[in-house]
Amino acid sequence: MKKKIIVIGCGFAGVFAAKKLCSFGKAVEVTVIDKKGTFDFLPMLPDVISRDIDPGYLAYPISELSRGLGFDFINEEVRSVDLENNTVSCSQRSLGYDYLIICSGSQTNFYGNNEIQANAYKLDDVKDAGVIYKRLGRDDFDTLLVTGGGYTGVEIATAAKVYLRKRLIKKRIILVERAPSILGQLPEWMKRYAVKNLKDLGIDILVNTAIEKADGDTVSLSSKESFGNAMLIWAAGVRTADFVQKINAEKNPQGRIKVDEFLRLRDNCFIAGDCANVLHKKAFLRMAVQFSIYQALSAAENIIRNIKGKGLLKYKPIDLGFIVPMANNNSCGNILGMKVTGGPATLLHFCMCIYRSLGLKNKLGVIKDLLQGGAK
Repeated sequence: MKKKIIVIGCGFAGVFAAKKLCSFGKAVEVTVIDKKGTFDFLPMLPDVISRDIDPGYLAYPISELSRGLGFDFINEEVRSVDLENNTVSCSQRSLGYDYLIICSGSQTNFYGNNEIQANAYKLDDVKDAGVIYKRLGRDDFDTLLVTGGGYTGVEIATAAKVYLRKRLIKKRIILVERAPSILGQLPEWMKRYAVKNLKDLGIDILVNTAIEKADGDTVSLSSKESFGNAMLIWAAGVRTADFVQKINAEKNPQGRIKVDEFLRLRDNCFIAGDCANVLHKKAFLRMAVQFSIYQALSAAENIIRNIKGKGLLKYKPIDLGFIVPMANNNSCGNILGMKVTGGPATLLHFCMCIYRSLGLKNKLGVIKDLLQGGAK
């Protein structure tokens, strides 16, 4: 009898888990559940803003993946997971499973502030990138505030600056960070490099500062400063999906579930990608595409091995490094233990993005738009 395997989420982890599982053949029945109809290429969302990348080239229909790889696709939101009874409840149905991989990614965390959520822009998917692009083009605000000084906030601030500069639109851009410095736990040299680049671009940085209120187009800070006719983009943290938050398991503040060395929560339940809190060398792995992909492959391989009656394999992370892309090409990062800055860092970022993109049409479209955008 076929083993029923459910994969929740069709981001990087979901795609690679489904592909690996489907390669096992007729012994398994794979179902992927995602509330979106497309796989969105998240690492390039800021480039929609700064480099005029067509958002369509960053989205790939999950229905096409379903036909190509051989899994069933359910385009619904997961409401809850019952680990005791091996069922997943969606918006319109409930499904049973023999094995489960949870890899539903992360989403913007508004920390329960409904007012800010209603008045701020976010960058969770391709649609969000298009909305921000159009709003910037309306030129109907005086100040742009980007809250959150991590990777995403820095990328968005530089992307917005480049967008406005191309169009000769002068606006004040402020990067607001609650902590004493931007870029969190990254090396000091990288923080200094990013701060200098932001300042050279004319982007103001406010640390030890938080957004206290966003009432329509008025944004108030903890420093008592207030900005009228302002646009607010929220990049101050992420969290796992609501159904993950409800699962009875040990989690970090973001709601990432702590897993064992085999990426298991239970014998038949695995976690991969941003949902997984993986301990490695006395520290927990950061959220990154490379970890999402290889965790998904490891989890899928262990399910296949379990079905075959073989022992499980421990997940062994390999950290190839990371890049903090900045839209004026003064990017920085660490690849294989080596510092990379400026144009070479930006080039590495785009090479990896094109390599990881789904579909030849999307790859070629991104290359075309990058070449055209670079000439503007």
